[in-house]
Amino acid sequence: MISLEDNVGDIIGKAQRGLGISDSELEKKAGVNLQTIRKLREGDVDEQALQRVAPVLGLSAGPLCELAKGEWRPERIDERAGFAQFNTRYHDMTVNAYLVWDPASRVAAAFDTGADCSEMLRFANRHKLNVQLILLTHAHPDHVADLPRLREETGADVFVPAREPVSGAEAIDEGKHFHLGNLEIDTRLTWGHSQGGMTYLVTGLARPIAIVGDSLFAGSMGGGNVSYRDALRTNLEKILTLPDQTIICPGHGPMTTVGEEKEHNPFFAERI
Repeated sequence: MISLEDNVGDIIGKAQRGLGISDSELEKKAGVNLQTIRKLREGDVDEQALQRVAPVLGLSAGPLCELAKGEWRPERIDERAGFAQFNTRYHDMTVNAYLVWDPASRVAAAFDTGADCSEMLRFANRHKLNVQLILLTHAHPDHVADLPRLREETGADVFVPAREPVSGAEAIDEGKHFHLGNLEIDTRLTWGHSQGGMTYLVTGLARPIAIVGDSLFAGSMGGGNVSYRDALRTNLEKILTLPDQTIICPGHGPMTTVGEEKEHNPFFAERI
């Protein structure tokens, strides 16, 4: 079972950095002393303190407390016919990549490469999939680490967000549309964590699938390295407006759904 990407300390830290709120400012606005704030970031479960800190950071206190107490994780997503997740280690973290395919024609698309595409290639060969597309969510090294090998062994065309060019990949903008057998793939710019983060929305399987890269995680989101406010905005406008049953395939951590994130993600539960 893949662990959640972020704990409560990570979430508080991302919100503080994104809003530019120092510990001393948080202490003053939330009425919580510095030692308690530091303990919260270290994983201390103090519901009263979390309830004070959350609104200052634009977080939902209920889901934040749920996560702190280990009371929520997304329901397990069965990998039905048509998609598969691959989890590989990259230095001190793990990263996800995905295959999505049309069950009728067996044509497939790979989304990112992870640190090592070996298992993805074995899976494609075992299931007789013809990988025709490699679609990159963004160009951070952990997501494109094995691109040369995946491209060479599949012969697939490679596409990357125009704001994050990669050698040998065709640059695409939001609105680019792909056909994959009987499946349709649309693109949505969900930037903020990275300059050109792209979400790929796949329809034509039993449920819609959104491959979101590091824009959104189960119970959290990617750090707003480029623009925290735009990361929040594009997640809200372009991912969390999808149907509740849409499967979210993040770049790190377990898969989740739009419905679960609307209810349990501290960054968004009170914004929808």
